[in-house]
Parts: sequence; C-alpha cells; structure tokens
Amino acid sequence: MTDANAPLVEARTLGRNFPTRHGLLGRAQDVWAVRDVSLTVAKGETVGIVGESGCGKSTLGRMMMGLDSPTKGSMSFDGRDLSSLSSAEMRKLSRRMQMVFQDPFGSLDPRRTIGAQIADGLRTHNIVPGSEVKAEVARLLEQVGLPTSAAERRPHEFSGGQRQRIAVARALSTRPDFIVADEPVSALDVSIQAQVVNLLMDLRRDLDLAMLFISHDLHVVRHLCNRIVVMYLGRIVEEGPAEKVFGTPSHPYTRALLAATPSLHPRDPSEGDKVLKGELPSPANPPSGCPFRTRCPLAEEACAKGVPPLSPVGDGWRAACIKAAPVAEGVPA
Repeated sequence: MTDANAPLVEARTLGRNFPTRHGLLGRAQDVWAVRDVSLTVAKGETVGIVGESGCGKSTLGRMMMGLDSPTKGSMSFDGRDLSSLSSAEMRKLSRRMQMVFQDPFGSLDPRRTIGAQIADGLRTHNIVPGSEVKAEVARLLEQVGLPTSAAERRPHEFSGGQRQRIAVARALSTRPDFIVADEPVSALDVSIQAQVVNLLMDLRRDLDLAMLFISHDLHVVRHLCNRIVVMYLGRIVEEGPAEKVFGTPSHPYTRALLAATPSLHPRDPSEGDKVLKGELPSPANPPSGCPFRTRCPLAEEACAKGVPPLSPVGDGWRAACIKAAPVAEGVPA
C-alpha cells in the first residue's frame, strides 16, 4: 500500500546523456541533456516546466513518462520504481500515464478515423466492454468540446485546435492519473491557445489529474500551473509556487525570462539589466561552475568555482544561485 501523502510521480537525480562524435574519426563525447534533476508531482497538481529551447524540458518529460530511460537516477510512479518493472508491468502502468504532444497532426494517423484512434486505448486496456466503446468515444469527444460526429472523420478535416482536442481525448481514453503535455499549444493561434488551456484547466479540476506542462510561453504557464520549474542547460535553477516565482523571481535567469516576455504595460527602466544577453552555451561544452554565469549580469568570480545547489529561499521554493536568498527576502540583488 502506498503512502497517501507520497507524490504520484517522483524523479530522483535524473540525468540523460547522448553520445556524439565530431567528424568521421572524431572523439566520442557525451552530451548531457538533463543533469541531476529531482522533481515531484502530486496528485491533482500541475507543474510547469519553462526555459529556452534546448534546456532539456522535453527530454525530462519523456523520462518522467517512462518513454526514455535515464542514464542516471531513477523514476517512480505511485511508489513503484519504473526501472524495476517488466515490459508487461510497464504496459499495464502506461494506462495511468499519457502524453499530449506539440504536433497533434503528426501524432494522429491520417488514414484512420478519429473514433478508431480514440478507441485504441479503450480496447487495449479494456476500459469499457466492447459493446460500449462507441458510446465512450462519443462521451470523450463531448468532454473535450467536439461533436460526436467527429468520430467518423479523419485528422485532415479538423483545424489545429480541434486536432489538439482530439489528442487530449485520446490521452483521456485510458482514464490516466498523470499527463505530460509537451508544448501542446505552441503551434496554435493565440485565441485557440486560450481555449485549449482552459480545457486543460477544466479537466484537471474535474478529473483531479496530475500534469506536467512543458512550455516556453510564460503567460500560459502562469495561467495554468500551481508550481513552476525553471530549467537552464539541463538543470533546475529555480522551483517554487507559481505566485512566488512569477511575483518575485529569485534566480537572475528567471528574472531575465520574465523581462523578455511581451507585456501590454510599460517596462520599468530598472529592468534593463535583466535582459537576457548572449546565446545558450553548448551542452557539449558547458561553463564551469554556475551554468548561467556567462550570461548573468550578477556573475562574479565565485560563480565559476562550483555549481550552486538548489537551496531553500522560501516555503517550498528553491533556487540555485549564491545571490538568491536576499532576493527571496525582498531585498533587491
């Protein structure tokens, strides 16, 4: 029996590397996409993962789904270590863990009807008796705001927003406890994004779903998520309640991301020094010490001497910066 207070999903010091070779006779080198990430997601909680492209968000999401095996560290779901499960046990557990991808058209079979694709999960996992599959498909389509007649049509007959709703319905077909949504609205128009985000919020509330929401759009993440995880070059640099991280960000990288976010309100001139400068360093050749120090306006000699640990800066709030504590206490850095 699992502890009722235990997290539903837990990553412990996860790391994932990819071997690369430069040139035909070049030396093989391991590139770390994710480094020493520890993270939990509670039942009914939505955790947002943000950061620039290439920071390891999607790789982390795939590991937390069990789709990719970590090079180091471990993943557990409902108290069970995924690495200890047999193939049959993992297939059975996959019913409770589903993923919604960025490109709904690419994840749907263009040759098959929508109803047949949603029914796959129902039949594979015996969610309902065979005689009830058609009715359950209709219920799922209505749940995501589509007409039941959509079941007889194929993916190319729908708009991008409608296809993403179909992808959500397919993910919900197995009645999961945990969903990883990897940039699910980034390919959609802004007005359609809002509809899909509101749908996800309603489903989270109605079904008590746990969700890992991966996005580079801070406005969307702020609207949807309870807790925010900020990643940079494969590491978590800040993690905490959404209102804290967005209201008084502790890490200079988080402040830079927020300063770069489009706003309808005039910027404070004092935010000029928070603008993110330079390019993301290559994961194959990361800076020594703090990974952000080569772009940080607050960097000093001590920042090159070691990777700062994620340290508490408030209740349920951590940051990996030697200058994080004064910022968290309301004293400008």
